[in-house]
Amino acid sequence: MTKKDTKSKFQAKLQRPAKPGSEAPLAFVVLPKDASAKLPRRGRTTIEGTINGHAFQATLDPDGQKSHWLAIDEELLDGAGADLGDTAAFEIRSVDKEPEPEVPADLAKALAAWPEAKATWDDTTTLARLDWIHWVTSAKQQKTRTKRVGDACDMLASGSRRVCCFDSSGFFSKGLSAPKAAE
Repeated sequence: MTKKDTKSKFQAKLQRPAKPGSEAPLAFVVLPKDASAKLPRRGRTTIEGTINGHAFQATLDPDGQKSHWLAIDEELLDGAGADLGDTAAFEIRSVDKEPEPEVPADLAKALAAWPEAKATWDDTTTLARLDWIHWVTSAKQQKTRTKRVGDACDMLASGSRRVCCFDSSGFFSKGLSAPKAAE
């Protein structure tokens, strides 16, 4: 079986989110559709690459438009020698193996208290765990997040290996999207 070529080179403008806040990145880039299409999945996926020759690894989020977007923090921006509004040179490719995601404390605590759920969790793939985590953390309100943690444990305990009700691409539910760019 031949491995799909996921490498892409492109240039993109480093945009500032219109609504800065504690969860907003300092800058972001929406990948060109042809670069995103080379990646192994429409949902969250991890890449490695360079910005202006500066190496990095990051997990891309779906933009809800059949592409992905990259959050750029201050450290990455500085390392790339770039500023907001600059056009930067990118080289990216998907990683050979998705890194194990960090489990949020509330979900980890619930899984530890629910052995049947934890057993299914441990038996799923890294990408499935990534989708479960993203479903929980994408809740906009704490009440919803708390409910999703409970629902996740209940579904996992009953043997569900994939989250049933989450469009990981953001295309159909529009629950996931890139930030709006500041003008």
